[in-house]
Amino acid sequence: MEYNVLEYGARGDGAANDGPAIQRALDACAAAGGGRVLLPGGHVYSAGTIFLRSHVELHLESGAVLKACADPDAFCSRRADGQAPTEQIPYYENCDYDGEPPRCFVVAQEAENVRITGYGSIDGSEENYYGEQTHDFIEGTYYPRVPLLMLYKVQHLTITGVTLMRSAFWTVHMVGCSDVQIDGIRILNNTRMVNCDGIDPDHCRNVRITNCHIESADDCIVLKNTGKYTDLGPCENIVVSNCTLMSTSAALKIGTESESDFRRISVSHCVITGTNRGISLQLRDKGNIEDAVFSDIHIQTRRFGEHWWGKAEPVTITVLPRHDGTEVGRIRNVHFENITCEGENGIFLYAEKPGMLEDVSFRRIRVTLRKTSKWPAGSWDLRPCGGQSIRPAKVYGFACLNGRDIRREDLRVTCEESMAPWYGGELLSQDAE
Repeated sequence: MEYNVLEYGARGDGAANDGPAIQRALDACAAAGGGRVLLPGGHVYSAGTIFLRSHVELHLESGAVLKACADPDAFCSRRADGQAPTEQIPYYENCDYDGEPPRCFVVAQEAENVRITGYGSIDGSEENYYGEQTHDFIEGTYYPRVPLLMLYKVQHLTITGVTLMRSAFWTVHMVGCSDVQIDGIRILNNTRMVNCDGIDPDHCRNVRITNCHIESADDCIVLKNTGKYTDLGPCENIVVSNCTLMSTSAALKIGTESESDFRRISVSHCVITGTNRGISLQLRDKGNIEDAVFSDIHIQTRRFGEHWWGKAEPVTITVLPRHDGTEVGRIRNVHFENITCEGENGIFLYAEKPGMLEDVSFRRIRVTLRKTSKWPAGSWDLRPCGGQSIRPAKVYGFACLNGRDIRREDLRVTCEESMAPWYGGELLSQDAE
C-alpha cells in the first residue's frame, strides 16, 4: 500500500515542520506490515529527525525535497530512549570522533528491509552549521553537526535513484549494516565543507556501491571501523564499481578509523577527477587491511590547501600509530591493476616499521606528473599520527619506505616540465628485506 504524507498532515511548503506528519505516515505503513511512504513532487518538506521502519520504502518523487529544518531542537539521537550521547567537540585532526552522532536527520535503527528510493532529493541544510569560512574552507569545529542518513544495524538496505545534497556532516553513515545495495544515487556536497563524507560503511558486510556520482569535501567513499562499534565486527565483502568521484580529500579511502579488520574488498571501473587524493589506505589502529583489489581506474589529482590531508597522491598507503603507543595492525595482499594516474604527485607507500606493509602489487600502472594548482608540490603527509606529520620530500613517480614484497610490473612514469622543480626521480624504494 502507499501512504501519501500530504494525507497525514504534511504541508510541503518548506516552512512548516512536516516531520511529525511524515513520521505518522511511516509508522502507519509499518503497522500495516509495510509498503511505500510517498513524498509527492513539487514540494519541500522541512523536518527534524525522522525514523524509518522495517519493510517500509521512503519514496521521493521527482521534484520532492526532504530538507533538514533550521531548528536544532527538532533533531534527536538515534537511540530508542531518545537520550543523546554527551555532546563533546571531537578533535578532527586526529579523527577522535567515535562515530556516534548526538543528533541525526534520517534514521533507521535495528531494522530490516529498509528502502530509500525515487528521483527526489534529501537536503542537509549545511548553512545551519557553518563555522568560520575562507574562500576554500569551512571549518569543522562547529558542533554537533547532523549527518544526513544514520543507518544502524539495518539488514537488507537499499538506496537507489535519490540525490543527497548539502550534507553538514557524513552523508550516508551505515553502522553494522548487512546486505546493502546503493545504486545510481548522486551525492552533491559543498567541497569547502569539512567532514561531509559521501558514503561511510562502518563495520558493514556485503555492501555494493554502484553507478554513483559523488562530490564531497573529505572522502567520497570511505570504509571505517570506528571505536564505538567494535562489537559489530569487521568491514568485509565490499564492492565499489562504475562510480565517478570528486573530493577535496580522498575519493576512495579505507581508514583512518580502523579498530577492526577490513577484508575482501573490490573496487573497479571508477573515474576520479579534481581530487586531493585518489585511493588512500590509512591504517592507524589495531585492525588490518587485507585481500583488496583495485582495478581499471582513472585518477586525476590536484593539490588543495593545507587544511586538507594529502599531497595529490593518486594512490597512498600508510601504516603508523595514531598516537604514540597506539597498537597498529598491518596491510597485506592488496593489488592494483590497470590504473592511469595524472596529477601533482606519484604513488606513495609508507610503513612506520618493516612487517606492517607487505604483499602489495602494481601491474600496468601509468603515472603522469603535471602541475595544475597554485599550491607547492612535494612533502609527505602522514596525518593523523603522533610526531612529525608533514615531512619534506621530493616528488617521485613511485615511493615506498619499509614495505616488504612490493611488486611493480609495467609501471611507467612521465614527468612534464611543469613538475621538474620538485621531481626526485621515477622511483624511491627502501623496501624492507
